[in-house]
Amino acid sequence: MKTFVMDACALIAFLSDETGAQVVSDVLLKAADSKVLVTMNGLNLLEVYYDMYRKVGKEKAQEQLSMIEKLPLSIRPEISGKVFMEAGRLKAGYHISIADSVALAEALVSGGSLLTADHHEFDAVEPKEKKIKFCWIR
Repeated sequence: MKTFVMDACALIAFLSDETGAQVVSDVLLKAADSKVLVTMNGLNLLEVYYDMYRKVGKEKAQEQLSMIEKLPLSIRPEISGKVFMEAGRLKAGYHISIADSVALAEALVSGGSLLTADHHEFDAVEPKEKKIKFCWIR
């Protein structure tokens, strides 16, 4: 089964109905029909919660979190040993954020495609890391 690893910016785009939200919605609909698997590391979910908390406050952020829990999205609460090692390598090699390095490592280790809009962080990574598949939402 095809796997998508969602990063924070993809989920934020979906929740905020930004450009690219329809691509995320389409992937989640396929996940609801058990045609694909969609995962996210808890660290990336923390980014989403922090972003919402900062923008709309605690109550709305908690409402969004409750809604996210109902999505066909599997949250990985821990960082496995392989993801840990790959995330460290990617962080050191590309000077990206810790959360972005974890999302990349999750995609690499799972063999999934990273569902993202974060060209700022990943444009330099994509041509060099041939084993990581990207699914750009915009």
